[in-house]
Amino acid sequence: MNFLFRTAIVGLALLGAAFAAEPSKPGDRLEPFATRDQHDPSYRLAPGVRTVIVGFAMGSGQDTNRYPGKQPAGFPADHHVVFGANIHDMSGVGRMFALPKRKKYPHRILLADAEHFLDRHPSQKDRLTVFTLDPAGKLEAIRFVNPERKMASIFAPKP
Repeated sequence: MNFLFRTAIVGLALLGAAFAAEPSKPGDRLEPFATRDQHDPSYRLAPGVRTVIVGFAMGSGQDTNRYPGKQPAGFPADHHVVFGANIHDMSGVGRMFALPKRKKYPHRILLADAEHFLDRHPSQKDRLTVFTLDPAGKLEAIRFVNPERKMASIFAPKP
């Protein structure tokens, strides 16, 4: 009983911390995370990743996944980019169709399936959230991009 009580208290404290956390902003360190990709292997954010692109809604995620498929082989690795998709709120029927389709894409798609996995990260309706990281993993910029029109702008050389 004592163990259950302590476990419940720790769980509630962690849950409260997740809700109380401030949104990510430039200058913050992107906390290391582990999740799985569309082929099920576990993935940890690797050093050297400079761009993390997250689709918070199904429509923006679909548009995102078409772009790398039109690029030369090795495109994500050459640009030090990882793609992520919020699948937590996806229905069971939606998963039956979306997850097998994602397996056909040649690039890795990280699946955000835990309830509070993306809570700290800002989003805008029908936009991708693009996190630009410095070599140490700190956020340099957070942008919101229209995936239908502005995908190439994410990878344009910086002035």
